[in-house]
Amino acid sequence: MSLIKTKEEIEVLRESGRRLAGILNEVKKAVAPGVSTKDLDELAFNLISEAGDRPAFLDYSPDKDSKPYPATLCVSVNEELVHGLPSSEKRLRDGDIVSIDMGLVHKGLITDSATTAPVGKIDQQSKVLLKATRECLEAGISVARHGNFIGDIGFAIESVAKKYGFSVARGLAGHGVGYKVHEDPLVPNTGKRGQGEELKVGMVLAIEPMLCLGNGDIFLERDGWTIRTKDRQRCAHFEHTVAITETGPIVLTKD
Repeated sequence: MSLIKTKEEIEVLRESGRRLAGILNEVKKAVAPGVSTKDLDELAFNLISEAGDRPAFLDYSPDKDSKPYPATLCVSVNEELVHGLPSSEKRLRDGDIVSIDMGLVHKGLITDSATTAPVGKIDQQSKVLLKATRECLEAGISVARHGNFIGDIGFAIESVAKKYGFSVARGLAGHGVGYKVHEDPLVPNTGKRGQGEELKVGMVLAIEPMLCLGNGDIFLERDGWTIRTKDRQRCAHFEHTVAITETGPIVLTKD
């Protein structure tokens, strides 16, 4: 069952999201050939700390059997889809694409957002992949309305992916967010209209389409965190935290 947030809590989440969006934008500006993924992580940590907030991902464990995540950012390059571990030895190269995913804790409440950025000059196929994934996110948000269903979001995302001929990453999904990094409900990137949990005022969802150039099958690396495509084809990831209100969806992590 989804956790309903009060209007007061959504206002705190709105401020959390505003701060997150600003920091994520600064990190995106720092993306360039030669920059290490650890450089990006340190920048994000410093900006969050300077604002008096906390990184939501640092030391986060999704369950009791998982080791804590050791960084502020998830930085995933090319065929790495999500949860890439920052490293001083991993330097971005011209033509790469890099997903930057970050969570922020402000006054005890959490927002979550991600973007995929080009590194220098990227090829046309990668440009289209980024464009399509952004459109998937916009389509999913547009139907995140009171009285609709979780399946409507997945259907909207999947429909855009099919239009472009890209695959939706298998086995990964969005989620509720706010009190914790991951809450109910699960928000899949595929679905059928009118199915799944009904959307209600006060729900706060992290909607995050992930598209792949290949078949969408994924693989967990030995580090226990990094998820990449099995066929090593490129992938992209965009995410916003969205509140369901009486008047429609509000993107809380909008810059």
